[in-house]
Amino acid sequence: MAGSLPDIEELTTEHLKRLVLELLEEVSALKAENAALRDEIARLKGLKGRPVIKPSGMEKKAAERRKTKERRKQGRRGKKNARLRIDEERVVEAEVPAGSRFKGYEDYLVQDLLVRPHTVRYRRERWVTPDGRHVVAPLPAGIAGHFGPELRRFVLAQYHRGQTTVERLVALLRDLGVDISKRQVMRLLSAGQEGFIGEARDVLRAGLETAAWITVDDTGARHKATNGVCTQVGNDHFAWFATTGSKSRLNFVGLLRAGHGDYVINEAALAYMRRRNLSGPVMTLLSGHARKRFADGAAWTAHLEGLGITALKVHPDPVKIATEGALWGSVASHGFLNDGVIVSDDAGQFNVGHHALCWVHAERLIHKLVGFNDRQRRAVERIRARVWWFYADLKAYCRDPTPRRKAALKRRFERIFTTETGFATLDRLLDRLRANKDELLVVLERPDIPLHTNASENDIRCQVTRRKVSGGTRSDAGRDCRDAFLGLMKTCNKLGLSFWDYLGDRLELPGAPAVPLLPDLIRQHAAST
Repeated sequence: MAGSLPDIEELTTEHLKRLVLELLEEVSALKAENAALRDEIARLKGLKGRPVIKPSGMEKKAAERRKTKERRKQGRRGKKNARLRIDEERVVEAEVPAGSRFKGYEDYLVQDLLVRPHTVRYRRERWVTPDGRHVVAPLPAGIAGHFGPELRRFVLAQYHRGQTTVERLVALLRDLGVDISKRQVMRLLSAGQEGFIGEARDVLRAGLETAAWITVDDTGARHKATNGVCTQVGNDHFAWFATTGSKSRLNFVGLLRAGHGDYVINEAALAYMRRRNLSGPVMTLLSGHARKRFADGAAWTAHLEGLGITALKVHPDPVKIATEGALWGSVASHGFLNDGVIVSDDAGQFNVGHHALCWVHAERLIHKLVGFNDRQRRAVERIRARVWWFYADLKAYCRDPTPRRKAALKRRFERIFTTETGFATLDRLLDRLRANKDELLVVLERPDIPLHTNASENDIRCQVTRRKVSGGTRSDAGRDCRDAFLGLMKTCNKLGLSFWDYLGDRLELPGAPAVPLLPDLIRQHAAST
């Protein structure tokens, strides 16, 4: 803005808008610089400056908290009591003098919980038929083993929802009078849970079939005394977890097959290989062969060996790229993530398909920079202020997208991330973020996707808590059950279901509320949004 001011009468509407945007950005930067100078003056005078309060994140929760408080106020007493089921009524008599008139009842609700052991002896009739066969009356539905469905539900809910340890769970059950061992509790948690594991797998399939977008994240996990990784996949309708020994792109694309084990060469696979710079002769070998689908990894490896691809020693590794492409072809062949966007924190293994980046993680890189003098610190604060303002306008654009605002946001992105601050480390970081422009601005083309991966980070905290509380898993069944139940519990939360009721229905408890299959509910919710 240095130099003589232009004649406003001669400027076009577009020039005026650009001028206003530049002025607003300069005002914002000057405010940040002015605040920093005031703090420095106060420090030199020996006065206390303003307290430095780090933001909890780029998403402001104040409005959400206000809405929650309003809902709580509206839902008190009458509405809350209306949801309660009355199990028992007791009439409390009053001592009154003779001649008093009865005026009805004044209700007073008391919620209580009955937690006590209940042992049932089933006396099963035994018969011998005329032809010598022995017939024993079958056990009622829901009875599997010597522990009833209510106890099994309690154990599953305490372990997964309550995040308790097996030792504490055994101690609690024994305190209540249940004769049970640690090994028996372990069996209740991990044995015979194929139905839950299968439903968790179907939840992922339904989620990927219907998802316009997913967010992903991972965290460390221990299995069989070895370090591994737990990957989370989800959106507003579902969550799914898988613990594996690797966090490579090959592992992630394999997980997106949702339990399918095949490898497929199709247009999606070839496009993936092309983007990863697989050599033309290798792609010709794969695309020209008559066989396009392979049942498992052994068949795929044999195919690569037969074509001579495994013997090639070039960069990039043709076996790795071809295998990733065949896995991505399998994902597409099963109808998963059709035009779906994968939003991640810029971890390399998640960069597949239509990929977008999290703005919170991008801003966090700037926030972590430490300036060595006042000029550098002010430069960081000015850039952060501009990024925050730009982020707020991106959110506004998502609510009301227009072509004019889209073009303006693209121009502002360029102005922010091409700024020369004089702080070399910050300038290099801005160049790096500018290189990710296409992935950071996917939201301009798809305003329905989130600008961050906060939901995935919130979901995966339960896995982090479980790791801190219980360490790792020792058996494959224990690992699969832990991942499956965490995903089912989070999915119930997102669908507005009670995890307790869900367990009761799946364990066939008498009188338990019916809960539809979660994959069906995911498809219904996706169709209605």
